[in-house]
Amino acid sequence: MDTRRKALRPSNGAKAAPVFDAQAFLESEGVAKTVTKYGRGESVFTQGDVCEHVMYIQTGGIKLSVLSKTGREAVVAMLGPGDFFGEGCLAGQPFRMGSATAITPSTILLVDKAKMVGLLHKQHAMSDRFISHMLARNIRIEEDLIDQLFNSSEKRLARTLLLLARYGKQDKPARVVPKISQETLAEMVGTTRSRVNFFLNKFKKLGFIEYDDKLPLKVNSSLLSVVLHD
Repeated sequence: MDTRRKALRPSNGAKAAPVFDAQAFLESEGVAKTVTKYGRGESVFTQGDVCEHVMYIQTGGIKLSVLSKTGREAVVAMLGPGDFFGEGCLAGQPFRMGSATAITPSTILLVDKAKMVGLLHKQHAMSDRFISHMLARNIRIEEDLIDQLFNSSEKRLARTLLLLARYGKQDKPARVVPKISQETLAEMVGTTRSRVNFFLNKFKKLGFIEYDDKLPLKVNSSLLSVVLHD
């Protein structure tokens, strides 16, 4: 789909306008906040917790998921440095609708919801940055839905790996995928762990990824050909 191709293509090299540095602003004096470190697999918040803060990822990675009444978990999003999450509290959400878990050692900046509302009203640059984040999140959700409806599990896995490696971001792609289990990848892609294992081995043989049990998974730009192939 054209929207996916645009989302995964790298920048064409044109110089972009200076971007508001949300992290520097949130770290500045006068902004009430708490910085908390989480280990891999540690819970940031759990479905049903009281909504009290908006979170900003300084380093690391976060998995957002929801749990059904039958106990089945669905992965909603995988986020990285520079992403906000937990913003539902700003819309009057009293309790967390899902859970957030660190997928790598992570440093999270927590801003009280009342303080965040004040910042968005008073600081236009901060408001613009936050709105851009929300729009990008909505676009990503639409692309994920299209991906689930129309693409094979092989293409969905390739796209997921590219997104986890932050391919096409303005900052240079990390290339290394955060340590993540095949079970979690299967939940994100909407397939079985055995299918994920089959396609990972296929991608490795074709040189699209570098992968073994002891080293982090590395994504090569050639993996994009799987997503763009009709």
